[in-house]
Amino acid sequence: MNEAKYKMSINLNVLNHLGIKLYSNVPAVLSEVVANSWDADAENVDIEIKSDQITITDDGHGMTFEDINEKYLMVGYERRTHETGKTAKHGRLVMGRKGIGKLSLFSIADTVEVQTIQDGKKNGFVMSAQKIESQIQKGGSTYNPDPLHESQVDLHKHGTRIVLTRLKKRVSQAASALRKRLARRFSIIGTEYNFTVRINENPVEITDRDYFHKLQYLWYYGETSQKYIQFCNSQKLEHHELREGKIEVENEGEVGAFSHQVTGWIGTALGSGDLKDGEDNLNKIVIMVRGKLAQEDILEDFTEGGLYTKYLIGEIHADFLDVDNEEDIATSNRQEIIKDDPRYLALRDWVKGELRNIKRQWTNLRNEKGIEEARQIPAIDKWVQDLGPDKQKQAKSLLGKIGQLTLEEDERLELYRHSVLAFESLNYKDSLSALDKISSENIQDFTRAFANLDKIEAALYYQIVQERLKVIDTLRDNAKSNVLEKVIQEHLYEHLWLLDPAWDRATETPLMEQNVKTAFDEIDAKLTEEEQKGRFDIKYKMTSGKHVIIELKRSKRVMDDFELIGQVDKYRTALQKLLEEINKDEPVEVVCIVGQLLRQWTNPREREISRRSLAEKGIRVVLYDELIEDAYRSYQAFIKKNRKADRIYQLIQNIETEEADTD
Repeated sequence: MNEAKYKMSINLNVLNHLGIKLYSNVPAVLSEVVANSWDADAENVDIEIKSDQITITDDGHGMTFEDINEKYLMVGYERRTHETGKTAKHGRLVMGRKGIGKLSLFSIADTVEVQTIQDGKKNGFVMSAQKIESQIQKGGSTYNPDPLHESQVDLHKHGTRIVLTRLKKRVSQAASALRKRLARRFSIIGTEYNFTVRINENPVEITDRDYFHKLQYLWYYGETSQKYIQFCNSQKLEHHELREGKIEVENEGEVGAFSHQVTGWIGTALGSGDLKDGEDNLNKIVIMVRGKLAQEDILEDFTEGGLYTKYLIGEIHADFLDVDNEEDIATSNRQEIIKDDPRYLALRDWVKGELRNIKRQWTNLRNEKGIEEARQIPAIDKWVQDLGPDKQKQAKSLLGKIGQLTLEEDERLELYRHSVLAFESLNYKDSLSALDKISSENIQDFTRAFANLDKIEAALYYQIVQERLKVIDTLRDNAKSNVLEKVIQEHLYEHLWLLDPAWDRATETPLMEQNVKTAFDEIDAKLTEEEQKGRFDIKYKMTSGKHVIIELKRSKRVMDDFELIGQVDKYRTALQKLLEEINKDEPVEVVCIVGQLLRQWTNPREREISRRSLAEKGIRVVLYDELIEDAYRSYQAFIKKNRKADRIYQLIQNIETEEADTD
């Protein structure tokens, strides 16, 4: 036979790319060893960690001399091609596929010693990273590990031991961290699967994952996944739900699709901070295949940015991703999945749908809880109760969004305060629709703009002033007409601030008002015709703790001090008598609104003397024109001063403008 014309050769340098420099952490590397033990039908795996050495011993079937050379040391040996996809003793689905996992050991150690025994026959060898590198530099294609004498193999019955020395990674803290991380990387550890893994003699258990107790809500897939509920904290887990885990995968080149079942769970933590675990971030959904971690985090494939995503954690078991007669879907480091494979795309679409459902439910559940927690504060509960039905709904929505956040108690109380102030400010502006723009993500920034009570009061007062100026404008429009008395009568009693800015509104005192009216009617009946012609109206009001008699004189009537005192004194005396009868010692003021200057007001000096004389008797005289113009000047000055300074009002205006633009 003629010698082959062509020949392909493999340089040992390929080992660097296939595994020696592919892994970066101890748990990932040791996971490959544990997976090999599973494939070897081991029932016990013991990992011993020392400062300068890691030893992994299992009681699997071990290896013969031929197995070592033809399988273990054969880089790229595909077990599922040459053997069945299930183990002989326990019928386990094997995890290994590419035959390069053992190379990962050199990521954390320079020296790897392998001891093994099968049917009483012992074999062993030592591999050195330095010697492999030396062969690589020489361009070699073969590396010969150093053999161990049979006496150096400290094993009995059956099994394999791997000893890692000259460690590259510090492992002083690896024991505690490794237990947790191995528990998270495998779902087949424990008596249920007849597979026990120990670290420094302590068994690794599912509870070592150390995250189930953090869950507030849980969605699990398939009846077999109901078991995860028992690992959660019953007092913290507030909601759990069974979901269907059926996935349809299109069969390339054929009509129809294959239906697959996934199991596992997706949950949300009570607080997003609960998912911070030292250097680890638990805010991810891992994909498990054949009981071993295959994808670190499928959430990375989504651009979803809702607040709820910060609380997500999960573990989806999708064995259909690894079927013996289909192409390998895993990347070389066995920690990720090829993203454009139809099987993975189908899984991703299914996860996307589940996330939509979880987002909706999480938002509703957290809102309900947030409202319930907020209303445990009596002041907030009363505030909500006092609102009308529509505004109650908006207030509850606002409080619910606060409930979605993870806050310390003092932070939550502060946000409640800011939110109530924001609500009231927008409510007064009749702009509660602006609350629709608030989400759980921006509520803190939004309501912080309303944190300054002075600013809130300024914003509200700004609105009050604008409304009052409208009233004043109405009066000014009628100032020269013959209906001014009627217009003032219509507005004055409902807007006592025209007489005094401090008199915001009248206090309702029906019984007192009726008694005063009766007393005033008796006095009116005794008035002369001239006195009746000179008056337009008289009213009693109570405001700011003061009893006020308001008399409107005809705008054309000219009076003097003595006439005015004589007329109003009767009403004041009657009112004071009524107050004495009910044991009330409260101030009484009489305000007379006139259209013409009093006869004594011939010059500023005489006017001031008259004013003081009347004030001593609790009487104040206000001219119609001065009433209007004084009020206008007072409020217009405030408007000019605060229009630019009031940031809150500007913010509200901006929101309204934005709403108008999007309509």
